[in-house]
Amino acid sequence: MRFSDQFLDEIRERLPISSVVGQFVAWDKRKSQPGRGDFWACCPFHGEKTPSFHADDRRGRYHCFGCGVSGDHFRFLTDKAGMSFPEAVEQLAQQAGVPMPARDEREEKKQRARNTLFDVMELATRYFEEALAANIGARTRGYLMERGVAPKMQRRFRLGFAPDSRNGLKEYLASNGVSAAQMAASGLVIEREDVAVPYDRFRNRLMFPILDMRGRVIAFGGRAMAEDMPAKYLNSPETELFSKRRVLYNGQTARQAAHDGKPLIVVEGYMDVIALVSAGFEGAVAPLGTAMTEEHVEILWRMSEMPYLAFDGDEAGQRAAARAADMVLPKLQPGHSVRLITLPPGQDPDDLIKAGGRDAFAGLLETAQPLAEAVWARETRSTVFETPEARAALEAKLKGIAQQIGDQSVRRHYLQAFEEKLREFFRPQRRDHGGGGRYDGRGRGDYRGQGRGPSGRPAGGRGYNVSESLMKTRHLRDHVTPQAVIPREAVIVVTLVNHPGLAEARLESLAHLDLVSSAGKKVLAAVIDAVGSLEAPDPKAIRDHLERRGLSEALGAMENVLIRERIWQAGPDINEIDAETGLKHALALHNKKVQLNRELRAAELALGEDPSEESLARLRDIQNQISSVDGTEALIEKFGSLSGRTARSF
Repeated sequence: MRFSDQFLDEIRERLPISSVVGQFVAWDKRKSQPGRGDFWACCPFHGEKTPSFHADDRRGRYHCFGCGVSGDHFRFLTDKAGMSFPEAVEQLAQQAGVPMPARDEREEKKQRARNTLFDVMELATRYFEEALAANIGARTRGYLMERGVAPKMQRRFRLGFAPDSRNGLKEYLASNGVSAAQMAASGLVIEREDVAVPYDRFRNRLMFPILDMRGRVIAFGGRAMAEDMPAKYLNSPETELFSKRRVLYNGQTARQAAHDGKPLIVVEGYMDVIALVSAGFEGAVAPLGTAMTEEHVEILWRMSEMPYLAFDGDEAGQRAAARAADMVLPKLQPGHSVRLITLPPGQDPDDLIKAGGRDAFAGLLETAQPLAEAVWARETRSTVFETPEARAALEAKLKGIAQQIGDQSVRRHYLQAFEEKLREFFRPQRRDHGGGGRYDGRGRGDYRGQGRGPSGRPAGGRGYNVSESLMKTRHLRDHVTPQAVIPREAVIVVTLVNHPGLAEARLESLAHLDLVSSAGKKVLAAVIDAVGSLEAPDPKAIRDHLERRGLSEALGAMENVLIRERIWQAGPDINEIDAETGLKHALALHNKKVQLNRELRAAELALGEDPSEESLARLRDIQNQISSVDGTEALIEKFGSLSGRTARSF
């Protein structure tokens, strides 16, 4: 009986090869790593005392480094147990829970046709490769060089060029004995009822062959080489060989890389994959013309327990990140999850590596968010939870998210993690009305130091050190110099430069804004002047105005601080609603901090004149409020449902 490749692949995918081989060997506990799918044992095919027989669950293969035997699930049973191939298939299908197919002559005929289609796709690949190397591919070769794709990478990924011809590939295939039906079945020509004569699907495009896990070409992706073409990227249609929901670009290479311990990284497109592989990240893959699917997640987890998902920092990228997180959550298993990477504004992996080299992307891997952290950041980034109702709503939302997880153990730990985060997030600030002591900057303190006030009198019968308290309040208030660039002030000023319309609506209040840094004061005054005097105060006009005032360097320093701190909400490409939200938060916090600092100065004077317990309690209360403002600020900036960014605290 002839078994289809799909049927055999399903058995391989469902049944770890270690469970097949494990019926005949005892795994070496010291050398094996079950979590990584690596198993070692003494070879069952030849006598040995030191384990040199290796089974790899991710690749579905075994190999003995002593005698050289190797194979898959079926080969092991035929060689070791003496079964015939059909007997091995039947036994493993039963173990895997895959029903045996009834013999279907039509299906066997289709399988033979599929095998022929692999030959057709290989012919097409060679045609595209030859076209890229010929004179007709000169412009496309130039494009690849501009994008930094070296000839070595072009050959490695078998890149090609589809000439701008309706019949070029069709005639080439026909001359090699390929029938019109086979061309249509492979998706290489367009054949419809409204089309009199079938014609080439790919024309004037840079071609990316798409391979299956066995290294066979099953489809193509084509990038338009002319601006007026209707689709920038065009993929092969679904065929007998190609199902885009079950295929990842560069999947075969990435599987080996993941097996070798390298990170498995999901990016958006072909060029991103090639850029990462060129930089040494061999485990880069990309979906093909579709968002991440459950099938993709299963494929990824067979390669690596913890793949990285990289998303663009724009609105669309963050929506994709949210969809991916929601899709992965129900499928989580012990030891299997994902980490999320958010790329800098306006950059894809290709741009990032060109600008900062390999280390730039390696840095993103080091700071990737575990899924639980990413979900927490998403749910807390756009709201200030000032009321009990808002806090209760957040708690209910997180509990509902955790309840989606199918695995009971993982679900329990997510609920526990969210409970701990909520407890810390909403931890009340204790106000100790005891004596002096150490203040920890969180609204919790223990003032037990002994001492007397300026008058020499003990305060309220409880000794405390007034000078120490005053020193600490001044530290809270005066921790920056006028020359320093304060990130919160930089957010306000740079937002107004990049979004002048937000300044027009609040000129009066901005004119009375009390900034601390000298650079902030000067640039803000110039922005207000420009918005009030220019006819069309767009960002370019504002920047020209600042340059004439000699303030470009000061503005640049502020922008550099935001870039360094990865604070994104002031950028020129940010959705204006998010920019305004960020501006409002920054202004509200700034004004509150300014007012509290004024009250703090008054409380210091009052404590010096009347070192009583009531005066100290008032000073501590203001200290707690200042710390609360700083803590809230660090939470508020993690918002951005429209622009899709997560920033670090100021």
